[in-house]
Amino acid sequence: MEIRNIAIIAHVDHGKTTLTDALLKQTGVGEEGVSMDSNKLELERGITIYAKNASVPYKDTKINIVDTPGHADFGSEVERVLRSIDSVLLVVDAQEGPMPQTRFVLKKSLELGLKPIVVLNKIDKPAADPDRAEEQVLELFLELGANDEQADFPVVYAIGKQGIAKTSLTEDSKDLMPLLDTILKHVPPASKSSADGLLSIQPFNLAYDNFLGRMAVCRVYHGTVTTGQAVFIKKPTGEVRSGKVVKMFTFKGLQRVEAESVSSGDICMIAGFSDIYIGETITNDKDAEPLPAISVDEPTIQLNFYPNSSPFAGKEGKFVTTRQIRDRLERELEVNVGLRVDFSSGETFLVSGRGELHIAILLENMRREGFELQVSQPKVIIREEDGKKFEPFEEVIIDTPSEFQGPIIERLGVRAFVMQNLVTHGNSVRLTFEGPTRGLLGFRNQFVIDTKGEGILSSRFVGFKPYAGEIKKRAVGSMISMTAGKALGFSLWNLQDRGTLYIGATTEVYEGMVIGNTSKGEEMSVNPTKGKQLTNMRASGSDEAINITPPFTLTIERGLEIMSDDEYLEITPLNIRLRKQFLTEHERAKALRKD
Repeated sequence: MEIRNIAIIAHVDHGKTTLTDALLKQTGVGEEGVSMDSNKLELERGITIYAKNASVPYKDTKINIVDTPGHADFGSEVERVLRSIDSVLLVVDAQEGPMPQTRFVLKKSLELGLKPIVVLNKIDKPAADPDRAEEQVLELFLELGANDEQADFPVVYAIGKQGIAKTSLTEDSKDLMPLLDTILKHVPPASKSSADGLLSIQPFNLAYDNFLGRMAVCRVYHGTVTTGQAVFIKKPTGEVRSGKVVKMFTFKGLQRVEAESVSSGDICMIAGFSDIYIGETITNDKDAEPLPAISVDEPTIQLNFYPNSSPFAGKEGKFVTTRQIRDRLERELEVNVGLRVDFSSGETFLVSGRGELHIAILLENMRREGFELQVSQPKVIIREEDGKKFEPFEEVIIDTPSEFQGPIIERLGVRAFVMQNLVTHGNSVRLTFEGPTRGLLGFRNQFVIDTKGEGILSSRFVGFKPYAGEIKKRAVGSMISMTAGKALGFSLWNLQDRGTLYIGATTEVYEGMVIGNTSKGEEMSVNPTKGKQLTNMRASGSDEAINITPPFTLTIERGLEIMSDDEYLEITPLNIRLRKQFLTEHERAKALRKD
């Protein structure tokens, strides 16, 4: 049986997971209601977070498909996957055309010499314009330095939701077979075993199994590997250690199937190496040359994780101790290769990640598992080279109705972003900026307000550049509870004119908890538990109805964005709260004097 290895890449929400699910169903290996996005968070957010494997059988060929994340924070997953496959399906929304993440994943593919197949998806959308989208894709290929062979890409038109693909817009099609035929025609077969018997395997991803422990997701480049075989594991530096293959799995649809042997060209999961890492080489010859190293993108932001120390500590979570948090982070490091954790300072863990979403997903998963903890404000990682400071920079692309472009340009200008390009399409504009990651922290929330929810903001990390200087961001102050108790509607009604409230009536509060922000920018201590003074006199006008604006509910991402550097975000299975690091006014004043 021949093997073809492809990855499916796209910008967030351009339909690649829907397309893959339809391929699985039509080739008889997918089940109704089972999706490539199997993680609960992925299903809720409609985004792919973790790279996943599947395979479909078609015309005596096994097609291995690796689904990749479309968000820049998970870029390190994409690059590793691309190293292990032979071609990519680049899925582009026929209405939106190429988006920032399309550019990011395509650039990586072209640099690795891959020849993409372009799938123009969602051609049934009312404003879809496949011809324009195809033209924009070609422009992007040329702009990113594609060679003649890469720029002469095959195009397939698709409606992923209906499970239809065609090689020309006028063709009549009822299924996705034209796409599978295009894959067989344009993707080279994976290499067959060479006669020299050399074994050469490289892990490009990690998985974790409760019974088998750490597992390596690998591409077999040469030879055949069998269960029970003794092998050598080589680091890219040439260091060697020995190991034994305990169990192996290949993929059928989304299921992993145990295998006794796996031959070159195939993708498999191997158990038996507790310390295996991405980019290492598994071989049967200890003098064999290691395969080229796979680099993993460096983290760009960091923050501290602490056990919860608020007055409500231990009331809502199952796992609350330093030791439990440490064990959970160590487990996360087994599979989350974009993450770094410094365990050296006992009670505190310094966690570094690829962006706010990367960290927020980890915290959300921990919260759902029953963990209770608090984190400090995220800070970007500043590097020192030759006495100069360097910081991470992002390219930001914004699509918005043109009436909102003024405030956006002004706000990003203050945050040290420089506009690179402005393109008008009818009454909407696409703005391109470049600036420091620091300037983007806390901006997304403001952006939603400025564009009344109609703007789309995408960003990608472009590298470390010279430090951009001081950035003034926080225009609001904190509204801090000075008492403990239950918040009352009457009190909140009086406070809502001062700023935005994060809590509603009957919420339990404690001294030092941040219950809202103040629009004038000053810190303000308030009493949200104060009721109305009751007298036996009634006066007209003093008993009017209380109208409370719904609170601005805190999520982990919102909290990470809006918190200030003297605050903690308290995360429990039931609640997300903001609090001051020092809970009493006296302690805060003392800390200020020390500074």
